[in-house]
Amino acid sequence: MRERQTPPAEKIALDTVDREILAKMQGDFPLCSRPYQAAAEHLGICEAELLQRLQRLLDARVLTRFGPMVQIERIGGAFVLAALAVPEVRYDEVAAQVNALPQVAHNYRREHLLNMWFVLATETPEGIPAAIAEIEAATGLKVHAFPKEREYFVEMKLEARV
Repeated sequence: MRERQTPPAEKIALDTVDREILAKMQGDFPLCSRPYQAAAEHLGICEAELLQRLQRLLDARVLTRFGPMVQIERIGGAFVLAALAVPEVRYDEVAAQVNALPQVAHNYRREHLLNMWFVLATETPEGIPAAIAEIEAATGLKVHAFPKEREYFVEMKLEARV
């Protein structure tokens, strides 16, 4: 992996509360009618401050995503890992075409013949071939799809020193 196709994070100062948010909200998010309020109380701040701080971290791309991880197949959707062999002179053009589709997530550059890897996520299994066809029509390149054969759960939490 050489480079991720997302804008870099802004350099912003993180105070102790920001670091506690990053450290403590990587799992066990409250499942209740006011989860942000419950999470904020656990952090010793109010719900409005927690929401403002999360938005600031997202806006600065310190966080690229904040939300639940869902097994999409259990709610009727589908995921597929996909790759393209993109001529280097067209890489940025193709990246923009691929990233324009709302079904595309996690687009990464690789040092390999298949140099662009991304995940397709669709609301139905039928959405995967439709998204692939759309990418192939837009780019003129063959999408190599690698459907999931088995799922593993690997939990990783990153330390944010408080």
